[in-house]
Amino acid sequence: MPYRPSVRQLEYVLAVHDLRHFGRAAERCGVSQPTLSVQIATVEQSVGVPLFERTSSQVVPTPAGEMLARSARLVLATVDETLNELARHTAALGGTIRLGTPPTFGPYFLPRLLPGLHERYPDLQVYIREDSPAALEAAVAEGSLDCGLGPSPERPGLTFRRIGVEAIYLGVPAEHPLARRSSVRAAVLQGERLLALGRGHRLLENVRHLAELSGARIVEDFEGTSLDAIRQMVSIGMGLSLFPELYARAEFRETDNVKLLKIEDWHERREVGFYWREKSGREMHYLTLAEIAMIAARQLGIGEENRL
Repeated sequence: MPYRPSVRQLEYVLAVHDLRHFGRAAERCGVSQPTLSVQIATVEQSVGVPLFERTSSQVVPTPAGEMLARSARLVLATVDETLNELARHTAALGGTIRLGTPPTFGPYFLPRLLPGLHERYPDLQVYIREDSPAALEAAVAEGSLDCGLGPSPERPGLTFRRIGVEAIYLGVPAEHPLARRSSVRAAVLQGERLLALGRGHRLLENVRHLAELSGARIVEDFEGTSLDAIRQMVSIGMGLSLFPELYARAEFRETDNVKLLKIEDWHERREVGFYWREKSGREMHYLTLAEIAMIAARQLGIGEENRL
Protein backbone atom coordinates (compact mmCIF):
# COMPACT_ATOMS: atom_id res chain seq x y z
CA MET A 1 0.00 0.00 0.00
CA PRO A 2 1.45 3.43 -0.92
CA TYR A 3 2.33 5.85 1.85
CA ARG A 4 -0.56 8.03 3.05
CA PRO A 5 0.04 10.96 5.38
CA SER A 6 -2.33 11.19 8.32
CA VAL A 7 -5.00 13.86 8.62
CA ARG A 8 -2.90 15.50 11.33
CA GLN A 9 0.15 15.55 9.07
CA LEU A 10 -1.93 17.16 6.31
CA GLU A 11 -2.99 19.83 8.80
CA TYR A 12 0.68 20.51 9.56
CA VAL A 13 1.54 20.76 5.86
CA LEU A 14 -1.35 23.13 5.18
CA ALA A 15 -0.51 25.32 8.19
CA VAL A 16 3.11 25.74 7.08
CA HIS A 17 1.97 26.40 3.51
CA ASP A 18 -0.51 29.09 4.56
CA LEU A 19 1.61 30.81 7.23
CA ARG A 20 5.08 30.38 5.66
CA HIS A 21 6.48 29.92 9.18
CA PHE A 22 7.05 26.76 11.24
CA GLY A 23 6.61 28.47 14.61
CA ARG A 24 3.29 30.12 13.75
CA ALA A 25 2.11 26.92 12.05
CA ALA A 26 2.86 24.98 15.26
CA GLU A 27 0.88 27.53 17.29
CA ARG A 28 -2.10 27.22 14.96
CA CYS A 29 -2.00 23.42 15.23
CA GLY A 30 -1.54 23.44 19.00
CA VAL A 31 1.77 21.53 19.03
CA SER A 32 5.40 22.36 19.67
CA GLN A 33 7.57 23.46 16.76
CA PRO A 34 9.88 20.41 17.05
CA THR A 35 6.87 18.09 16.86
CA LEU A 36 5.58 19.82 13.75
CA SER A 37 9.03 19.90 12.14
CA VAL A 38 9.55 16.18 12.74
CA GLN A 39 6.18 15.34 11.19
CA ILE A 40 6.85 17.52 8.13
CA ALA A 41 10.22 15.82 7.71
CA THR A 42 8.53 12.40 8.01
CA VAL A 43 6.14 13.27 5.19
CA GLU A 44 8.97 14.59 3.02
CA GLN A 45 11.04 11.47 3.60
CA SER A 46 8.08 9.21 2.86
CA VAL A 47 7.05 10.93 -0.40
CA GLY A 48 10.68 11.35 -1.48
CA VAL A 49 10.64 15.08 -2.26
CA PRO A 50 11.04 18.26 -0.17
CA LEU A 51 7.82 20.14 0.47
CA PHE A 52 9.35 23.42 1.67
CA GLU A 53 12.53 25.36 1.09
CA ARG A 54 13.82 26.61 4.44
CA THR A 55 16.10 29.62 4.84
CA SER A 56 16.95 31.79 7.82
CA SER A 57 14.36 34.36 6.74
CA GLN A 58 11.51 32.49 5.06
CA VAL A 59 9.76 29.23 4.25
CA VAL A 60 8.72 28.74 0.62
CA PRO A 61 6.63 25.79 -0.66
CA THR A 62 8.19 23.73 -3.43
CA PRO A 63 6.03 22.67 -6.39
CA ALA A 64 5.44 19.38 -4.56
CA GLY A 65 4.47 21.33 -1.45
CA GLU A 66 1.96 23.41 -3.41
CA MET A 67 0.45 20.25 -4.90
CA LEU A 68 0.13 18.49 -1.54
CA ALA A 69 -1.31 21.62 0.12
CA ARG A 70 -4.05 21.87 -2.51
CA SER A 71 -4.97 18.22 -2.00
CA ALA A 72 -4.74 18.59 1.78
CA ARG A 73 -7.21 21.48 1.73
CA LEU A 74 -9.74 19.38 -0.18
CA VAL A 75 -9.18 16.30 1.98
CA LEU A 76 -9.55 18.23 5.22
CA ALA A 77 -12.66 20.00 3.94
CA THR A 78 -14.19 16.64 3.03
CA VAL A 79 -13.29 15.17 6.43
CA ASP A 80 -14.77 18.18 8.21
CA GLU A 81 -17.95 17.92 6.17
CA THR A 82 -18.31 14.20 6.84
CA LEU A 83 -17.71 14.50 10.59
CA ASN A 84 -20.04 17.49 10.75
CA GLU A 85 -22.71 15.52 8.92
CA LEU A 86 -22.35 12.53 11.23
CA ALA A 87 -22.39 14.59 14.41
CA ARG A 88 -25.00 17.23 13.62
CA HIS A 89 -26.97 16.13 10.57
CA THR A 90 -30.29 16.84 12.27
CA ALA A 91 -29.41 20.18 13.88
CA ALA A 92 -28.68 23.66 12.55
CA LEU A 93 -27.70 22.57 9.04
CA GLY A 94 -24.35 21.41 10.37
CA GLY A 95 -23.78 24.31 12.76
CA THR A 96 -21.64 26.51 10.50
CA ILE A 97 -21.80 27.51 6.84
CA ARG A 98 -19.07 29.45 5.06
CA LEU A 99 -21.00 31.22 2.32
CA GLY A 100 -19.63 33.16 -0.63
CA THR A 101 -21.71 35.71 -2.52
CA PRO A 102 -20.91 38.47 -5.06
CA PRO A 103 -21.53 42.11 -4.09
CA THR A 104 -23.89 42.43 -7.07
CA PHE A 105 -26.37 40.02 -5.44
CA GLY A 106 -25.74 39.09 -1.82
CA PRO A 107 -26.33 42.48 -0.17
CA TYR A 108 -29.73 42.73 -1.86
CA PHE A 109 -30.90 39.16 -1.20
CA LEU A 110 -29.42 38.19 2.16
CA PRO A 111 -31.47 40.71 4.20
CA ARG A 112 -34.58 38.84 3.05
CA LEU A 113 -33.04 35.37 3.54
CA LEU A 114 -31.12 35.57 6.79
CA PRO A 115 -33.86 36.60 9.28
CA GLY A 116 -36.06 33.64 8.34
CA LEU A 117 -33.08 31.31 8.28
CA HIS A 118 -32.04 32.43 11.77
CA GLU A 119 -35.56 32.02 13.09
CA ARG A 120 -35.69 28.45 11.79
CA TYR A 121 -32.11 27.53 12.75
CA PRO A 122 -31.08 29.86 15.62
CA ASP A 123 -27.83 27.97 16.28
CA LEU A 124 -26.64 28.14 12.69
CA GLN A 125 -23.63 30.39 12.15
CA VAL A 126 -23.25 31.84 8.65
CA TYR A 127 -19.89 33.37 7.72
CA ILE A 128 -20.20 35.51 4.59
CA ARG A 129 -17.46 36.37 2.10
CA GLU A 130 -18.01 38.77 -0.80
CA ASP A 131 -15.95 38.42 -3.98
CA SER A 132 -16.34 38.03 -7.73
CA PRO A 133 -18.27 34.95 -8.91
CA ALA A 134 -15.15 33.39 -10.46
CA ALA A 135 -13.16 33.76 -7.22
CA LEU A 136 -16.01 32.35 -5.15
CA GLU A 137 -16.44 29.34 -7.43
CA ALA A 138 -12.74 28.57 -7.07
CA ALA A 139 -12.99 28.87 -3.27
CA VAL A 140 -15.96 26.49 -3.14
CA ALA A 141 -14.21 24.03 -5.44
CA GLU A 142 -11.05 23.97 -3.31
CA GLY A 143 -12.92 23.75 0.00
CA SER A 144 -12.19 27.11 1.62
CA LEU A 145 -15.91 27.96 1.24
CA ASP A 146 -18.80 25.56 1.77
CA CYS A 147 -21.17 26.96 -0.82
CA GLY A 148 -21.88 29.97 -2.98
CA LEU A 149 -24.96 32.13 -3.55
CA GLY A 150 -25.27 34.06 -6.78
CA PRO A 151 -25.27 33.63 -10.56
CA SER A 152 -25.14 30.09 -11.90
CA PRO A 153 -21.51 28.90 -11.84
CA GLU A 154 -19.41 28.14 -14.90
CA ARG A 155 -16.73 26.10 -13.13
CA PRO A 156 -17.06 22.31 -13.55
CA GLY A 157 -17.49 20.10 -10.49
CA LEU A 158 -20.15 22.26 -8.84
CA THR A 159 -23.83 21.43 -8.28
CA PHE A 160 -26.27 24.33 -8.82
CA ARG A 161 -29.81 24.71 -7.45
CA ARG A 162 -31.65 27.65 -8.94
CA ILE A 163 -33.75 29.79 -6.59
CA GLY A 164 -34.83 32.52 -8.98
CA VAL A 165 -34.18 34.61 -12.08
CA GLU A 166 -33.29 38.30 -12.21
CA ALA A 167 -34.13 40.62 -15.07
CA ILE A 168 -31.28 42.75 -16.42
CA TYR A 169 -31.88 46.43 -17.24
CA LEU A 170 -30.04 48.95 -19.38
CA GLY A 171 -28.95 52.09 -17.56
CA VAL A 172 -28.56 55.28 -19.62
CA PRO A 173 -27.69 58.85 -18.56
CA ALA A 174 -30.75 60.99 -17.84
CA GLU A 175 -29.76 63.46 -20.56
CA HIS A 176 -29.30 60.74 -23.20
CA PRO A 177 -31.91 60.75 -26.01
CA LEU A 178 -32.88 57.16 -25.12
CA ALA A 179 -33.81 58.22 -21.58
CA ARG A 180 -37.17 59.46 -22.86
CA ARG A 181 -38.17 55.86 -23.57
CA SER A 182 -39.13 53.00 -21.26
CA SER A 183 -37.75 50.33 -23.58
CA VAL A 184 -35.52 50.07 -26.64
CA ARG A 185 -34.51 47.58 -29.27
CA ALA A 186 -30.91 46.39 -29.29
CA ALA A 187 -30.19 47.89 -32.73
CA VAL A 188 -30.46 51.47 -31.43
CA LEU A 189 -27.40 50.84 -29.25
CA GLN A 190 -25.07 50.52 -32.25
CA GLY A 191 -21.97 52.59 -31.62
CA GLU A 192 -22.84 53.32 -27.99
CA ARG A 193 -20.19 52.92 -25.27
CA LEU A 194 -20.84 50.11 -22.75
CA LEU A 195 -19.24 50.08 -19.31
CA ALA A 196 -18.65 46.70 -17.63
CA LEU A 197 -17.42 45.11 -14.44
CA GLY A 198 -13.98 43.51 -14.52
CA ARG A 199 -13.01 39.93 -15.25
CA GLY A 200 -14.55 37.29 -13.04
CA HIS A 201 -17.99 38.94 -12.97
CA ARG A 202 -20.80 37.24 -14.90
CA LEU A 203 -22.31 40.62 -15.83
CA LEU A 204 -19.23 41.20 -18.01
CA GLU A 205 -20.41 38.28 -20.15
CA ASN A 206 -23.89 39.82 -20.41
CA VAL A 207 -22.38 43.11 -21.57
CA ARG A 208 -20.30 41.28 -24.16
CA HIS A 209 -23.34 39.45 -25.49
CA LEU A 210 -25.31 42.68 -25.77
CA ALA A 211 -22.42 44.37 -27.57
CA GLU A 212 -22.21 41.52 -30.08
CA LEU A 213 -25.95 41.68 -30.74
CA SER A 214 -26.32 45.45 -30.96
CA GLY A 215 -23.05 46.71 -32.38
CA ALA A 216 -22.29 48.71 -29.25
CA ARG A 217 -18.67 48.78 -28.11
CA ILE A 218 -17.28 47.96 -24.68
CA VAL A 219 -14.98 50.54 -23.11
CA GLU A 220 -11.86 48.37 -23.08
CA ASP A 221 -9.61 50.68 -21.05
CA PHE A 222 -11.92 50.56 -18.01
CA GLU A 223 -12.98 47.63 -15.83
CA GLY A 224 -15.42 48.59 -13.09
CA THR A 225 -14.84 47.34 -9.56
CA SER A 226 -18.44 47.80 -8.43
CA LEU A 227 -21.88 48.52 -9.79
CA ASP A 228 -21.97 51.68 -7.69
CA ALA A 229 -18.91 53.02 -9.51
CA ILE A 230 -20.40 52.15 -12.88
CA ARG A 231 -23.73 53.75 -11.93
CA GLN A 232 -21.92 56.99 -11.09
CA MET A 233 -20.04 56.90 -14.39
CA VAL A 234 -23.26 56.37 -16.32
CA SER A 235 -24.82 59.30 -14.46
CA ILE A 236 -22.18 61.70 -15.82
CA GLY A 237 -22.52 60.48 -19.40
CA MET A 238 -19.46 58.25 -19.72
CA GLY A 239 -21.45 55.38 -21.24
CA LEU A 240 -24.30 52.91 -20.75
CA SER A 241 -24.30 49.73 -18.70
CA LEU A 242 -26.35 46.78 -17.44
CA PHE A 243 -27.78 46.43 -13.96
CA PRO A 244 -29.42 43.34 -12.37
CA GLU A 245 -32.89 43.55 -10.94
CA LEU A 246 -32.35 43.45 -7.18
CA TYR A 247 -29.50 45.95 -7.35
CA ALA A 248 -31.63 48.25 -9.49
CA ARG A 249 -34.55 48.13 -7.07
CA ALA A 250 -32.37 48.86 -4.07
CA GLU A 251 -30.04 51.52 -5.43
CA PHE A 252 -31.88 53.52 -8.10
CA ARG A 253 -34.15 56.47 -7.33
CA GLU A 254 -36.33 58.60 -9.58
CA THR A 255 -34.11 61.56 -8.82
CA ASP A 256 -30.97 59.74 -10.01
CA ASN A 257 -29.31 60.88 -13.22
CA VAL A 258 -29.66 57.38 -14.65
CA LYS A 259 -32.76 55.97 -16.38
CA LEU A 260 -33.40 52.21 -16.50
CA LEU A 261 -34.79 50.71 -19.70
CA LYS A 262 -35.89 47.28 -20.87
CA ILE A 263 -34.33 45.87 -24.03
CA GLU A 264 -37.23 44.49 -26.05
CA ASP A 265 -35.42 41.95 -28.24
CA TRP A 266 -32.67 40.87 -25.84
CA HIS A 267 -33.93 38.30 -23.37
CA GLU A 268 -30.93 37.40 -21.25
CA ARG A 269 -31.72 36.92 -17.59
CA ARG A 270 -29.56 36.08 -14.61
CA GLU A 271 -30.22 32.70 -12.99
CA VAL A 272 -29.32 32.85 -9.31
CA GLY A 273 -29.10 30.15 -6.68
CA PHE A 274 -26.86 28.08 -4.42
CA TYR A 275 -23.95 25.94 -5.57
CA TRP A 276 -21.58 23.51 -3.85
CA ARG A 277 -19.03 20.82 -4.63
CA GLU A 278 -20.43 17.76 -6.36
CA LYS A 279 -20.95 14.78 -4.03
CA SER A 280 -20.49 16.97 -0.97
CA GLY A 281 -21.32 15.21 2.28
CA ARG A 282 -23.48 18.19 3.23
CA GLU A 283 -25.63 18.24 0.10
CA MET A 284 -28.84 17.82 2.13
CA HIS A 285 -27.93 20.94 4.12
CA TYR A 286 -27.46 22.98 0.96
CA LEU A 287 -30.67 21.68 -0.58
CA THR A 288 -32.53 22.74 2.56
CA LEU A 289 -30.86 26.13 2.39
CA ALA A 290 -31.91 26.48 -1.25
CA GLU A 291 -35.52 25.60 -0.39
CA ILE A 292 -35.61 28.34 2.23
CA ALA A 293 -34.02 30.76 -0.23
CA MET A 294 -36.68 29.95 -2.84
CA ILE A 295 -39.30 31.30 -0.45
CA ALA A 296 -37.35 34.53 -0.04
CA ALA A 297 -36.90 34.77 -3.81
CA ARG A 298 -40.66 34.43 -4.37
CA GLN A 299 -41.29 37.13 -1.79
CA LEU A 300 -38.91 39.41 -3.67
CA GLY A 301 -40.59 38.62 -6.99
CA ILE A 302 -37.36 37.71 -8.73
CA GLY A 303 -38.04 37.09 -12.41
CA GLU A 304 -41.37 38.89 -12.48
CA GLU A 305 -41.96 42.09 -14.38
CA ASN A 306 -41.50 45.10 -12.13
CA ARG A 307 -42.00 48.81 -12.54
CA LEU A 308 -38.76 50.45 -11.55
